[in-house]
Amino acid sequence: MKIMIAGAGKIGSTLTRILSREGHALTVIDKQPDVLEKIAEQCDVIGVHGNVASMHVLEKAGIRKTRLLIAATDADEVNLLACMIAHRLNPNVHTIARIRTPEYREQVYTLRDTFHLNMTINPELEAARSAARLLKYPGFLKIDTFAKGNVDIVELKIDEHSPLKNIRLKDLDRVVHCNVLICGVKREGNMIMPDGEFMIRQADLIYVTASTGNLRTLLQNLGMLTKKSQRVLIAGGGVISYYLADELSRTGMACTIIEQNEERCRRLSVLLPKATIVHGDAGSQALLDGEGIDESDALITLTGLDELNLIISLFGYYRHVNQVITKLSHAENNRMMDSLPIGSVLSPKELAANKIIRYARALQNRMGAAISVHSIAGSNAEAVEFIVGKDTRHIGEPLKDLHIRQGVLLVSISHQGHVVIPKGDSTFAIGDDVVIVSDEKTHIETLNAIFTN
Repeated sequence: MKIMIAGAGKIGSTLTRILSREGHALTVIDKQPDVLEKIAEQCDVIGVHGNVASMHVLEKAGIRKTRLLIAATDADEVNLLACMIAHRLNPNVHTIARIRTPEYREQVYTLRDTFHLNMTINPELEAARSAARLLKYPGFLKIDTFAKGNVDIVELKIDEHSPLKNIRLKDLDRVVHCNVLICGVKREGNMIMPDGEFMIRQADLIYVTASTGNLRTLLQNLGMLTKKSQRVLIAGGGVISYYLADELSRTGMACTIIEQNEERCRRLSVLLPKATIVHGDAGSQALLDGEGIDESDALITLTGLDELNLIISLFGYYRHVNQVITKLSHAENNRMMDSLPIGSVLSPKELAANKIIRYARALQNRMGAAISVHSIAGSNAEAVEFIVGKDTRHIGEPLKDLHIRQGVLLVSISHQGHVVIPKGDSTFAIGDDVVIVSDEKTHIETLNAIFTN
């Protein structure tokens, strides 16, 4: 499929790497020639230098033959204009615009009609929603949702007190007492697809598949269920902080935001009357103490500097804050991050990119093609969602009789909303939602590709 990416920033470059790997014909537009050159060296793409909102540049880039345009520059207005012009030149093109401005959020449906948008993406809003979901389940480092919200893959770190420490997977049921599946283990930077004899060790990161209804049961049976967060301390008063505090305030949580920019503090005070806005340096230990970090249920670091977020999160960990969530714009060194006690990691660019990729895959509309893909274990593995079609192989056959490719694990089957954690006698039918996990060496695009001949 021919895809055009307008803007080669954080999100644009992430999308380029993923979509080029999947074999799409990509054209990338950007004002900076050095950025285009770097991307062209890394990926098989066509680079076009120029203004993404220029009719001439879009024509030169081949907009009339493009199926999907993703406008992902840092300027909302430029993204909107690019989509409008693209639709004028090619009425059949699908358009996605990155929209960050909170004021535009309320106008999104009008904007879609006016600017011919098929989809809008707001990385900051996606990050805020992810943080809010994590606050509902303290103990999980990450939550990825599939099957219309019925299936989750969660990330847990095994510490010295975990009841799962030194447990073999075949004995898992006697510890968790609910229907779950450990679909992956990250140990010393390596992703492992475990079998029944595999033993969980301290410091392992484990990835657990469960129905959404079993998440709280899982935490409870592991002794990790704590009281619901009531007091949240947020470092940084940017757009993510605004979205998050706005949502949490409606649920009755007490939110305190520490922001260094005085004018921004005044603005937040108007926008968030239920939140406490503190003017000051969130990296100051004295200020954090004064704002009650020891009494906070959760600490979320959302400043614009990764280094500062790391420092504040580490301080929160050593002050025994129950839940720590850290925003990182650049989290490429996943192994190093795994070794740091910084709690859950939020990456707005990855969250936004994953949502756009799901749309692109759905647009391709190939029978049996992936409809949802999530990177897990720091991109060491993928969780992929499929819908079983009439051409899917082995419908109605027990899984124990099938030859599934090495490096692939079938982790859930959803039938009419009912979630099954599969066993040997499990089967799937047309219309079922199936989730698989594959290692980084086994890229799966269609459901039939999980089987060997």
